[in-house]
Amino acid sequence: MRTLRSVLAALGLRRTDRDKPVLSIDDPGLHVVVWSYDDTEAASAALARATAWKPDEPAVLRHHLALPSDVVDTARALLTSDEWTLRPGGRGDDLCVPGSTPLVALRVQRLDALHCSQETSRMAGLAQRHGGETFGWDALQPAAE
Repeated sequence: MRTLRSVLAALGLRRTDRDKPVLSIDDPGLHVVVWSYDDTEAASAALARATAWKPDEPAVLRHHLALPSDVVDTARALLTSDEWTLRPGGRGDDLCVPGSTPLVALRVQRLDALHCSQETSRMAGLAQRHGGETFGWDALQPAAE
């Protein structure tokens, strides 16, 4: 009996190593190409106005949030399971309430309106469940050559 992997490979649909992103969240050449810091703005609108965004290339999606210090490790564990990296900093440095830890959640992925919206909702839910707040998202890509 053929496995699902062999069937997908025969159809040319199997994910291979060459499909993995070649971008790192620590790439020094990254710069912001699209942002949405307004909770009411649709991701599709933000992407539509982005002039430097390269839709066919991976980007570092970065969500800005703040959480109470005592739940940061819990949030990190939840996000790490889906390949997110949670680090101190971001827009929350200037915007969060005292006692909260400003954070950025980062992940390399291809950007589209659906996935940006889903991840925005996910971050808002995470912040709400843990007594935190969100401050929008942005995406970074290498500078155009």
